[in-house]
Amino acid sequence: MNYVQVRVARPTNKLQEIVRFYGEGLGFKQIGQFQNHEGYDGVMFGIPDASYHLEFTQHIDGSPCPAPTKDNLLVFYIPNKDEIQRLHSHLKTMGYKTVEPENPYWKESGVTIEDPDGWRIVLMCTKGI
Repeated sequence: MNYVQVRVARPTNKLQEIVRFYGEGLGFKQIGQFQNHEGYDGVMFGIPDASYHLEFTQHIDGSPCPAPTKDNLLVFYIPNKDEIQRLHSHLKTMGYKTVEPENPYWKESGVTIEDPDGWRIVLMCTKGI
């Protein structure tokens, strides 16, 4: 199988807040967007030079999206501790607070924060796998 791209997509009822969190807050580049496509608006964010991206959609009639358990995470590996501290501080000034991770492993080298929908992200200070 020759996979060329991966997209993680999820609905939201707070599209503009999500755009602010992932764009302004985390600094992700907006790589696409659409409006009123069969009742949906959406935005895609990518990490530079990566073949995967995040998509958030909002339906005109609402997009029920209860947050999952506290252990469903998007983990972003950032090997530079100063960069994590800068992002963490920036998100705090935007009103996003650190939350206690369900699994203590994520606290060893990471910071866990909830996005506007209550979904959790981890800024992990390692090189990843």
